[in-house]
Amino acid sequence: MKLPLNIDVQQILLHLLNFTILFGGLYFILYKPVRKIMDEREEHFKKLEEEANGKIEESEKNRVEYENKLKNADSEINAQKEAAGKETFADRERIITAANDEAAKILKKAREKANAEHDRIISDAQKEIAEIVNEATEKIVLDSNLDTYDEFLNAANKDESNV
Repeated sequence: MKLPLNIDVQQILLHLLNFTILFGGLYFILYKPVRKIMDEREEHFKKLEEEANGKIEESEKNRVEYENKLKNADSEINAQKEAAGKETFADRERIITAANDEAAKILKKAREKANAEHDRIISDAQKEIAEIVNEATEKIVLDSNLDTYDEFLNAANKDESNV
């Protein structure tokens, strides 16, 4: 059906249908995801703001609490210093006594070990001296025996060559 000015109703309806499909598609493809991202982002920033406000409130409470503690800290510090001084003095005396006892034990053990080591070294030295003397004696005896034997062989060889 043709209208004046060459307008076709069917074409107009098709264009309206295309426009509706295009609008619906763009709505689902672009608008909804973008809107969803925007809502998520807005929610994220709200959470961040709430967390920041909570932390600010908490830090304010902590600040007030620390200020109160600082006011009372001087008296507590003096009391603790006094108690620590007494405790330190008692510990010092106990440690000195224990250290003196331990030093006496260590000196006694060291003297015993030194005496034992001295005796062992003397004994080892005597054994080594005896071994060295034995080796030297054996060497001298063997050398003198070999020299005598060599002289005998040389004399025997001379007699054979003279005969």
